[in-house]
Amino acid sequence: MKQVAGTLRLDLAQFRELEAFAAFGSDLDAATQKQLTRGERLVELLKQPQFKPLPMEKMVTVLFAGTRGYLDKYPREAVAKYEEGLYPFVENRFPEIFSGLKEKKEITKDIESKLRQCLEAYDEEFKDTI
Repeated sequence: MKQVAGTLRLDLAQFRELEAFAAFGSDLDAATQKQLTRGERLVELLKQPQFKPLPMEKMVTVLFAGTRGYLDKYPREAVAKYEEGLYPFVENRFPEIFSGLKEKKEITKDIESKLRQCLEAYDEEFKDTI
């Protein structure tokens, strides 16, 4: 979890600061807009139903997607749908990701390459649903 969410606190703090600044200004450069977009998606990812925490391997997978920019191209409203479809996709097509994360409790180079491969394949499938 620390590997994936290591910069999450800093990213969210910068997002909150930029969000407050953006409320006053209308002309934002591309980098600022990108940071605002990613921050919005990360906030959506962190929302969970009460008393239904996600297992570690699912949270790591979805945070990996969020912090690495796989969600940036989708509207904020699609994040919940993305997350909802991602877990069965990983379980059915790439079960070694969840089992590897459970067993090793870290993202090895092998797991990271499988995660990237999985998220790219899921992107191809998901973009047709929105």
